[in-house]
Amino acid sequence: MEQNERALAHIEKIEWVKPIEGADNIELIGVLGWVCVAKKEEFKTGDKAVYIEIDSKCPESDERFSFLEAKHYKIKTMKLGKFKVISQGLALPITIFPELNDKSIGSDVTGDLKITYSSEEDIKRKSGKVDPEAKYKAMVNRKPNLFKHPILRRIMRYKIGRRFMFLLFGKKKDSPREFPKWIIKTDETRIENAPFYLKSTDKFIKTEKLDGTSCTYAVDRLKKSKNKFDFIVCSRNVRQADKDQTCYHESNIYWELAEKYDLKNILTNFASTNGYGKVVLQGEGVGFVQGNPYKLKENNLYVFNLIADGKRFGTIEMADFCKQNELNHIPIIDKEYTFPKTMEEMKLEADGHSEINSKVKREGFVYRSIDGQQSFKNVSREYLLKHNG
Repeated sequence: MEQNERALAHIEKIEWVKPIEGADNIELIGVLGWVCVAKKEEFKTGDKAVYIEIDSKCPESDERFSFLEAKHYKIKTMKLGKFKVISQGLALPITIFPELNDKSIGSDVTGDLKITYSSEEDIKRKSGKVDPEAKYKAMVNRKPNLFKHPILRRIMRYKIGRRFMFLLFGKKKDSPREFPKWIIKTDETRIENAPFYLKSTDKFIKTEKLDGTSCTYAVDRLKKSKNKFDFIVCSRNVRQADKDQTCYHESNIYWELAEKYDLKNILTNFASTNGYGKVVLQGEGVGFVQGNPYKLKENNLYVFNLIADGKRFGTIEMADFCKQNELNHIPIIDKEYTFPKTMEEMKLEADGHSEINSKVKREGFVYRSIDGQQSFKNVSREYLLKHNG
């Protein structure tokens, strides 16, 4: 679990170089645990390179990326069917970027190169920035009939008009509140960026990774002497004030799921009974989001994290909590998982069908240590190819 935002571009060394049977101009290279295609003889083992991950977009204004114009400057998982290889990411010689010569291996250069997420939705959803128009939208959602009036609709077209209307009709609760700093945001590192796990002899718990939207729910004790709590509902990066707050989905799925599963009462009772000051429940909201990949008829929450006063429960403890409170948890595949010897074996096992719906492909797996303190994800290349990732 990481609190920092994902590094989309970083300095790495070339681990190995291998020929591609039948290919005259290209070869395979290894960067960390990633495999990608490069021009023949562009690299040798040990060279420093700028590695740009999948899901990234390079700046159109930088001529060094002009060769990506036909791909709209986006870096995606590619399958070279003719040669039966899959390429993930882009590696470029560091000599092309003299401004990065002093950077060490592992340095995050996402900002230096102005690399962004390839999806506009991801840029908004993962940036953590609150929509500056959110408070006005919340105000309009509270008083829909009033703001249907033609004159008010015209006034709301202008920034000064929106400000004036907010002075008249806005409420404090309309202004979005910050994501609580004491809650760790959900984000798992990819196995390709942490290949050292393959050397571990420890047992891990393997669960299915679900493709949806990250949901965070929490209670925070208001006074230590009383069992009164602030109930908190968040998307991955933004606190959701109420069900009327506009988010990046058609309706506010975060509050919808909070009410569907009575999470306020569940977390309040759990905190009160056990004397906790802060309890966090995190899960994946799946259903009518991300194009409904599981073909579900309603939105559901699948819990993957339970944290009390800063300590994360193990997966089995989390699952027991869900069972006691009639909540779904992510599918547990293996409670005593041991790692394969190679990255390729690891990647191949991620492919397959979902436990949620056996007719659709799964996104991959998440692996967590028995004590719940270490974790990483293994995203299926097959799934990424299908979903253009």
